[in-house]
Amino acid sequence: MTVPTYTLAPGYEISRLIKGGWQLAGGHGQVARDAAVGDMMAFADAGITTFDCADIYSGVEELIGDFLRAWRTTRSPDAPTIRVHTKCVPDRDALPTLTRAQIHALVDRSLQRLGVDTLDLVQLHWWDYAVSGWLETAGYLNDLRAAGKIRQVGLTNFDVPRVRAMLEAGIPIASHQVQLSLLDRRPLGAMASLCAAHDIGFLCYGALAGGFFHERWLGAAEPLSPLENRSLVKYKLIIDEFGGWDAFQALLHTMHTIANAHATTIGAVAIRATLDVPGVAGVIVGARHTGHLPATCAALSLTLTPHDRAALGAHLDAAPGPRGDVYTLERDLAGPHAGIMRYNLNTAR
Repeated sequence: MTVPTYTLAPGYEISRLIKGGWQLAGGHGQVARDAAVGDMMAFADAGITTFDCADIYSGVEELIGDFLRAWRTTRSPDAPTIRVHTKCVPDRDALPTLTRAQIHALVDRSLQRLGVDTLDLVQLHWWDYAVSGWLETAGYLNDLRAAGKIRQVGLTNFDVPRVRAMLEAGIPIASHQVQLSLLDRRPLGAMASLCAAHDIGFLCYGALAGGFFHERWLGAAEPLSPLENRSLVKYKLIIDEFGGWDAFQALLHTMHTIANAHATTIGAVAIRATLDVPGVAGVIVGARHTGHLPATCAALSLTLTPHDRAALGAHLDAAPGPRGDVYTLERDLAGPHAGIMRYNLNTAR
């Protein structure tokens, strides 16, 4: 099965399935460097040629840098182009005094870790809207784009007013990385309309709900803390917003029925449903190793019928949440979502 591509900007194509990097960072278990690089090679050979990471994902930019060197030295010159999307996530405590020089230093560090002359895509994240500077920082990244250190500027987890303000300031935004899944539809509506009007593609994380969209959870009892890893902690909170464990199980049973009808998996249904949302450029899949590759690619051969979509839609229409703009719940310091955040990882690294 050929992995389809998407033109995110003129002359800039990505694979619509993107290998995520968060699961290679701390809080998800030990990572063997050689095995991780070998897994990346296998994903790229399968056509998943776009990789997502961040400057705050401990060790992941370096791992991808090792992979890029291996790819260049072992593959022919006409091998597919690899795209690496990273992020610029200034520490929350640093926001009040953040300078242009500090942003330049973060970008230079990512260049050095990845071993490249130009970063393909840098996605800006801003922890606290009460602290000004997000618009100026986006401008600093755009200046680096003009200088040739960055090919494309993107965003992650911004709300509608801030995205609109950046566009009105003349900052060219190629993409917006958002959480979007059968559990979380917050980017749809006003955000989707704004991004569609300005050719901003969604890069979606959370399509597999951190692994909850899997047969092993079908009919399972609600898990209790402590959960196995940070992904499960994060997405269990989203399940709670969706309506709780019983509502999730009802959705999971419908997904299982659809999967059986198409001789595929619950995960494939989850990925396909997100890929099919208008405006979605790519889905980031946190597959840690090649054992996840067949199930990940299975979504590409799946076509959901109108009946399938209606069955899934009935659960989404009945769900009480999550509600609000992109990442608003996660910004509520009094809420449970903010309680799992790690706000100052850049200085520590």
